[in-house]
Amino acid sequence: MKTVEVAVIGTGWCGGIRAETLARSALVDKLHICEIRPDRLAEVKALTNPASATLDYNNILANPNISVVYVCTTPEQNHYPIARDCLRAGKHVLLEKPIALMLWEADELITLAKRAELKFTIGYSQRFNPKFAYAKKKITDGTLGKIVSVMVSRNVSRTLGTKIGKRVKLSPVVMESTHDLDFVFWLLEPAKPVRVYSQGAFGYMASINGSFDIMWSVVTMDTGVLVTIGGGWNLPPSYPNYCSTWLEITGTEGALILDDTHRDNWLNTNAEGTRFPMSTMPGEQVDHIFAGQMGPETIHFLESCIMDRPVMVTPQSARLVMETYTAADLSAERNAPVDLPLSNEALSAVAEMMGAKA
Repeated sequence: MKTVEVAVIGTGWCGGIRAETLARSALVDKLHICEIRPDRLAEVKALTNPASATLDYNNILANPNISVVYVCTTPEQNHYPIARDCLRAGKHVLLEKPIALMLWEADELITLAKRAELKFTIGYSQRFNPKFAYAKKKITDGTLGKIVSVMVSRNVSRTLGTKIGKRVKLSPVVMESTHDLDFVFWLLEPAKPVRVYSQGAFGYMASINGSFDIMWSVVTMDTGVLVTIGGGWNLPPSYPNYCSTWLEITGTEGALILDDTHRDNWLNTNAEGTRFPMSTMPGEQVDHIFAGQMGPETIHFLESCIMDRPVMVTPQSARLVMETYTAADLSAERNAPVDLPLSNEALSAVAEMMGAKA
């Protein structure tokens, strides 16, 4: 059985999950971790027993034996330069979303990976949610007939919203609805988005980073399918990183309703009140089992690299998602629909908008 040396750069919430998953895999010959916080580095080192642990990701780049790298750093401004450096060093890369903050950055990463024939994917773990995979199957096998509409509503707690909002000035459509745009576009392939109309409402988050509490975006596909996606991060504080999602798909031959609100696991204690365990978006470790999407996604990318298989999420699809949520931000700013692909005029307006919010 072929094994490889693997590195995780950034071992916070998501990076920690990936590091623990990789440490348990027989496909990993040696695990290397990188983290800029010495205390967190020591914590993950104790959990994963890596071959090396470093505070400087250049040590990962300089190691020729490491062929696969998971880039899980925050803040999100670090995604592009670190992923770029890894690709230039000849490493296969899984990069957490977003792929970049600017479209030209995404284009450069895609070009670097293509030229070097490297595997490059973005961490859109919701494609590994069994419920959404089931939706893909029912659409593909024709059970629902011609798809007419898709609606997704996703909400996370203000605890998580505040954590994200304090480190980066990005909207809920960029940081939350991005997952839903990705898997819905995957469900509807080969359809492409042609128009976006988005609205947002201010509330709790306005004083944190000037962001909307929630955004609803209507996306028109070139097949005529209507996609409506709502994403918010102002639920009251609850189980750490709680996520609640509802999905409705209608077709000419049927409809599919998926409840991913996690009300099926309800823990109620005197000490902490109501908790909904296993309700975080990526999932969490439960003894010997990983309860969620990020574990299977982590191993899938590793297998894609070892066996030279296509990745589940292409960087081109991640770029399309990025262009769509960029259009949604511009639409909410203008209070008007925005066409896709973005025109030169729209791209100029986006640059001005981002500059004003910086």
